[in-house]
Amino acid sequence: MTPAARVQSAIEILDEVIAAARSQGAPADRIVAEWARTHRFAGSKDRRAIRELVYAAIRACGPTPANGRAAMLRLAKDDPAIRELFDGSSYGPVPIGADERPAKPGIARKWLYEKLRASGIEGEEAAALLDRAPLDLRVNTLKADRASIELPQVGESLAAPQGLRFASGTMAEQWPAWRDGLVEVQDHGSQWACAAVGAEPGETVIDLCAGAGGKTLALAAAMDNRGTLIAADTDKRRLGNLPPRAERAGAGMIETVLLDPGRELEGLAVWRGTADAVLVDAPCSGSGTWRRKPEARWRLDEAQLGRFAELQDRLLGIAAGLVRPGGRIVFVTCSLLDGEGADRISGFLAAHPGWQARALELPLGRARGEGIRLTPCHDGTDGFFIAQLASPC
Repeated sequence: MTPAARVQSAIEILDEVIAAARSQGAPADRIVAEWARTHRFAGSKDRRAIRELVYAAIRACGPTPANGRAAMLRLAKDDPAIRELFDGSSYGPVPIGADERPAKPGIARKWLYEKLRASGIEGEEAAALLDRAPLDLRVNTLKADRASIELPQVGESLAAPQGLRFASGTMAEQWPAWRDGLVEVQDHGSQWACAAVGAEPGETVIDLCAGAGGKTLALAAAMDNRGTLIAADTDKRRLGNLPPRAERAGAGMIETVLLDPGRELEGLAVWRGTADAVLVDAPCSGSGTWRRKPEARWRLDEAQLGRFAELQDRLLGIAAGLVRPGGRIVFVTCSLLDGEGADRISGFLAAHPGWQARALELPLGRARGEGIRLTPCHDGTDGFFIAQLASPC
């Protein structure tokens, strides 16, 4: 493919990404992968270059662009080499019209950026949300150890005891070590969110919003496959991905429980009031993961944030019903908005007399309200809010 044809292909993919963001359709990575599958004529270098153009354009735009061409014109505005490719050549984009305007730059739409600012995220902190993320791995201690594992590449040892970091784009899921369950892809911040649970062998631990089970697997390793570990979720498709992952990781202690929305405590009744710890990795805006999913900021509206906050409060209430006296809840969101972090914890404490927030001693992060916040700029991780709550004895 010619460079101009690559730009035109990126524009067409961006059109799909923008339409999907408006309709809550497929994420950008799936759209890019599907394009590659259906355009076999594009070589590996072409596919890589087109992907880079797509994501660079997404990161360059603040509000949702009108279309893919406007998004690419934003990128071209600051890159003469791309602007020159709007030359009308065969399979390339038509020349730029005198009245054409590029999409607006920025971090996000005005209302969302103001919420970030109100939560203390601005300047360099805000800009870092759209950097490229590295690839972090967690060595699975049920099968291996960071000190002795042999991998095709040498990774940077992280503060997390079993954490390793590799360059963005590293294809770790093609390594035998991943195939055999010796390593799992997990952001460094997420590894510390799991560590904050303090799960011990022999305990009863519930992962209330387990999803596909990335954090559940880390908890199983921390518990050395001993005790009771419940992975619960209302999403049958995502939860169905956990059993084969657990088998690969050698995590035989995990029990999955599919919950009915609105009747979660009924589905977990047998463990009511008995759990040593409940992890509430709550659904949220995902503002802390924009490095990996930059188009996610185009999907949000203010009403959605309100619904997320209501759901987070409800999940905390469910968790409180599961914890034994003296037990603990660890609340986690991959968000940097106070409305999905510090505000939820202060609201819970006000509504639940006797509960207390426990200080977390993590090597990363800074205090935010009654919890800890990790950011890409300060900590080199995805953005997280983490808090631990202790049940009255």
